Amino acid sequence: MADSPQHVAIIMDGNGRWARSRGLPRPAGHRASVKVVRRVVEHCAQRHVRYLTLFAFSSENWRRPADEVGMLMNLFLDALEREVADLHRNQVRLTFIGDRSLLGVELARRMQSAEALTANNQGLGLVIAVAYGGRWDIVQACRSLAADAAAGTLPPADIGESLLAERLALGDIPDPDLLIRTGGERRISNFLLWNLAYTEMFFTDVLWPEFGPAELDAAFDFYAHRERRFGKTSAQISAKANA
Repeated sequence: MADSPQHVAIIMDGNGRWARSRGLPRPAGHRASVKVVRRVVEHCAQRHVRYLTLFAFSSENWRRPADEVGMLMNLFLDALEREVADLHRNQVRLTFIGDRSLLGVELARRMQSAEALTANNQGLGLVIAVAYGGRWDIVQACRSLAADAAAGTLPPADIGESLLAERLALGDIPDPDLLIRTGGERRISNFLLWNLAYTEMFFTDVLWPEFGPAELDAAFDFYAHRERRFGKTSAQISAKANA
């Protein structure tokens, strides 16, 4: 059986459908999701999760209607304004991953400010993926390695999986143990493509605005009953556990 997950990643899906099912505009679903994030962060901290990575806005989400994208950017700004001080008081360390060149100047500034404020906190590491895509992540890592090779500071023969992993957005923290996706879809939607290679995946039909501690505990229970082999056999895992 697996130990408790130390790094949990979540694809927060279903905001629009939740709003539509209630006869509300889509922005209502996105606004409701902020309260859920707060509850999930608190519960993960109580369960002694070390890292929580949330997929807030993908590189593909830019294709959505301009008014919805603008509303989401404003929602991020408002959330940073309201939530960062409380996160800081609770020793949460906040990090953002994604292509910041695509974001507005004010949002990028506040993200950087939030990271600086919470950088030395010793509690939960909260990672928010904004304007993020797994393919973008791998490409930017490859470009970084290629630049070093072209400059003569990195022999191409030395480039391997470990070096590439270090240049990814999550290069300084362990890969996720558990991925949760809400909303009923069974795909990873270009999220952490490299890092999810051996992650256990839990899919639930519950829409994100209805997700809470009980659903999170169900995902943790699913994870606890998984046998994580990483390419080995069950016999090998059992022998190591009994050694």
